[in-house]
Amino acid sequence: MRTTYMAKPGAVERKWYVIDAANQIVGRVSTEIATILRGKHKPEYTPHIDTGDFVIVINAEKVVFTGKKLTQKFYRRHSGYPGGLKEVAAGHLLRTRPERVLEASIKGMLPHNTLGAQQFNKLHVYAGPEHPHAAQKPVVWETRNSAR
Repeated sequence: MRTTYMAKPGAVERKWYVIDAANQIVGRVSTEIATILRGKHKPEYTPHIDTGDFVIVINAEKVVFTGKKLTQKFYRRHSGYPGGLKEVAAGHLLRTRPERVLEASIKGMLPHNTLGAQQFNKLHVYAGPEHPHAAQKPVVWETRNSAR
């Protein structure tokens, strides 16, 4: 009798990947990053176990929105108090905190439970081309999509 393979949490080998987000469309690069964080690119993927790898994203300030999203898309948060809704346009957030744009996009593509939080902790986003993770010897991940 054959049984389905289930990955063991302690036996998962994790790699480090670096992704250059320059001239990449936000949603398309986010899906690739979320796939790596979840481990869906590996043959030993198991839905309820964190089999994903670490991801370093550089040049987050150079991501691209399509259409009129820079002015029409808003990121919202609420303090919990009456009148506590805060809105910021995507263009303003991209100028002030470019890491948050990609983090919000990727976080929405991960599971909304403790497993998703564990996978999100393996993400490191940097606005510029420099990152402090050279000791981990990250491998460059080539993305398929780019804005022309």
